[in-house]
Amino acid sequence: MLIPTFIGVTLVAFFFIRLLPGDPILLLAGERGISAERYAELQHSFGFDKPVIIQYLNYLMGLFHGEFGMSMVTRRPVWDEFFSLFPATLELSFVAIIIAVLVGIPAGVIAAVKRGSFFDHSVMTGALIGYSMPIFWWALLAIIVFSGWLQWTPVSGRISVMYFFEPVTGFMLIDSLLSDQSGAFGSTISHLILPSIVLATIPMAVIARQTRSAMLEVLGEDYVRTAQAKGLSKLRIVGMHALRNALIPVVTTIGLQVGVLMAGAILTETIFSWPGIGKWMVDSISRRDYQVVQGGLLMIAMLVMVVNLVVDLLYGLINPRIRHR
Repeated sequence: MLIPTFIGVTLVAFFFIRLLPGDPILLLAGERGISAERYAELQHSFGFDKPVIIQYLNYLMGLFHGEFGMSMVTRRPVWDEFFSLFPATLELSFVAIIIAVLVGIPAGVIAAVKRGSFFDHSVMTGALIGYSMPIFWWALLAIIVFSGWLQWTPVSGRISVMYFFEPVTGFMLIDSLLSDQSGAFGSTISHLILPSIVLATIPMAVIARQTRSAMLEVLGEDYVRTAQAKGLSKLRIVGMHALRNALIPVVTTIGLQVGVLMAGAILTETIFSWPGIGKWMVDSISRRDYQVVQGGLLMIAMLVMVVNLVVDLLYGLINPRIRHR
């Protein structure tokens, strides 16, 4: 399914940006305007004077040769721009999914074991609120409370302007440790914690609900009742027998949340001025930078596809019986 999905993504990436009103060349010229001769020259330079189908076929041929195009604004390769900003998004998304998993799975397991209790109702109510609340609204509330009233966290950015060092890996948590500057790592943590919690809210809610549902189904199986009849401890029954068999749908859910994280990162990075691919994509859409939007959408989609492929391969490790089917 990866190949037809990839072709479908290229169609969406190519034609989506062209449906938006606005001429990219006129937007590039700005208020200064542009002569008809220069306009025609730029049209030919960018290939916009050719039929749309021909443009799309040329775009596909470039992809097959590993070329994602050149930004119309910065005149830098899209590939280089993407990977210069991707570590910031990856760092934010990785911390967010770690928070979502560490909180969501235990909460779902305990809610299933204590079905009908106050904790169960509280977790499911919190999950419903977390899933229903728009991420931009939750982000603004978090900034007002934790950055404005309590002043616990900074409002924006990845690190305080007091610190400067050349990036080594692109991951600020690692680079701040390598810099040997006192307080740099703490500043990075304080800037990262609020946007990562905001971004983790929806995946956390989904994982908690899915874990509870899967655990309730497994806890009613015969082998669980047999383990109980043998006198095994509740911790061993839940952890070794029930949870392992309930992890298949949970792992699938975690894999699907990568796409949610990428979509949520666009809003989160914009609100927190986080210099990642989400903010880069929003700025490129407003400037009608066709090559950047096409390349960014395609590379994000490829990332999601690869993660879901890895999730499919993990099924056999979680449940060995799947390998023999």
